[in-house]
Amino acid sequence: MISDQIKAGKERAPHRSLLFACGMHRKDIKKPFIGIVNSYESFVPGHCHLDKVGKYLRKCIEEAGGVAMEFNTIAVCDGIAMGHQGMKYSLPSRELIADSVESIARAHCFDALICVPNCDKIVPGMLIGALRVNIPTIFASGGPMAPGKNPLTGGDSDLNTVFEGVGAENAGKISARDLEKIEETSCPGCGSCSGMFTANSMNCLYEALGLALPGNGTILATDPRRNDHYRASARRIVEMAKKGGPLPREIVTRKAMDNALTLDMAMGGSTNTVLHTLAIAREAGIDFTLERMNEISARTPYICKLSPSGHYHVADLDRAGGIMAILKRLPSGLVHGDCITVSGKTIARQIQAAKIKDDDVIRKLSDSYSSDGGLAVLWGNLAEKGAVVKKGGVAPSMMSFTGKAICFESQEEACAGILGGKVKPGHVVVIRYEGPKGGPGMQEMLAPTSYIIGAGLGESVALITDGRFSGATHGACVGHVSPEAAEGGLIGLLKNGDEITIDIPKRSIVAKLSKREIAARRKQAKPWTPRIKGGWLERYARMVGNASTGASLKP
Repeated sequence: MISDQIKAGKERAPHRSLLFACGMHRKDIKKPFIGIVNSYESFVPGHCHLDKVGKYLRKCIEEAGGVAMEFNTIAVCDGIAMGHQGMKYSLPSRELIADSVESIARAHCFDALICVPNCDKIVPGMLIGALRVNIPTIFASGGPMAPGKNPLTGGDSDLNTVFEGVGAENAGKISARDLEKIEETSCPGCGSCSGMFTANSMNCLYEALGLALPGNGTILATDPRRNDHYRASARRIVEMAKKGGPLPREIVTRKAMDNALTLDMAMGGSTNTVLHTLAIAREAGIDFTLERMNEISARTPYICKLSPSGHYHVADLDRAGGIMAILKRLPSGLVHGDCITVSGKTIARQIQAAKIKDDDVIRKLSDSYSSDGGLAVLWGNLAEKGAVVKKGGVAPSMMSFTGKAICFESQEEACAGILGGKVKPGHVVVIRYEGPKGGPGMQEMLAPTSYIIGAGLGESVALITDGRFSGATHGACVGHVSPEAAEGGLIGLLKNGDEITIDIPKRSIVAKLSKREIAARRKQAKPWTPRIKGGWLERYARMVGNASTGASLKP
């Protein structure tokens, strides 16, 4: 066992003495050491219950014959960090989490890991770290939040409802008291936000990737079945530790990445999944590109539409049969059934056991929302290295749109402009210098996109940015524009009034500017000046790569 490096032989007597000081007994020395990577924080709704989850997993691991050794990672709540300088730290936190997992797992010689993430960057961060140490690893997330109830409509609500409520109140469509009622009821308890936002998208993808047992992405945080899932995960990771596998790098293959992105396209996941899967593939040494994602999108029908693109939530998907049921519905040949999973079964066997219980939540192929996937990658002179749009959340009237640019140099400036009435029908809102390097940190743009929707401009205004979007964003919103403004991308040279055409069916995003005009503007452009001096973000801005390769840190 790997843990023998700190517990076997007379030379390790000092190490054993320190372990005994933590409550370990001599009989435990021969058992596998299982690291519980917990992302508990008392002030993050997706994570505030994970202290109890950690205690339960420790108990289950010990009952299964392992020694549980729990440690924590940080967890940024994107909703709380949204709209101020805190959001600049969200994407960079993925790298800190990966480093912390690698550091502790190597320093303390665990035989296996059980990762307990929930929100956004924590999920990929933990996997990137696990791929580095490459010991048996299983993911058991904290589970999604139940949807709230909208007191104005009686329907389901979620965090996106609150953000859009701000835009509606500002436009005089609802009262200040109405907004208060919405904010009081839309997030009813613990768990990752209830729609198919980034956290739930990633936790669902890990089922298709083979790193989590079925139910990981959809069983509610408050559902008693969640404990059954934890118990099964604990037992399985002890078995994996004793057998020495399968290992993360044996599970995360090109075929498995195909499976994960096929699911992503079938359910229209968050655009952030593009960033994170590219970063994961890079860490695993897999050649996986934006072009490959478009190939998968072109062949995958869009059959499950959840909030923010539709009215269903993750709880409804769970009721309808979950992730394996979506994969079961897809045409034969789209899923590589021979891929191995942490369950010890192939993905094909897991899919075979699934049952589809609701044909409206998981539509039949003859009734699919579209014949291609819910995400799309666009190219053109505005995005020579690509840009990403959640196609499934775009109104049919906005699938092809030409408008005049109205440019903002930051998210904060854009929010003020939208709420101040500067944005009019026919505009393409341009938010730049918010990329991985320029932000730095690639802020999410849920606030400005929600203000546009809330103001009733969702079918007359588009938005493009070198930043990124929350999974809760919907509308004609194109993010990850690469190259970004800070590295000389055309988005940084645009002027108010420039004509921009976004053509999603043709996968195109183009500014109507001649090569001569672009060259002239580039010659006159001032060099980019970093916004932040000192601290972690300055280092991050120097080291981070392009969004088209996952915004990973450069070697």
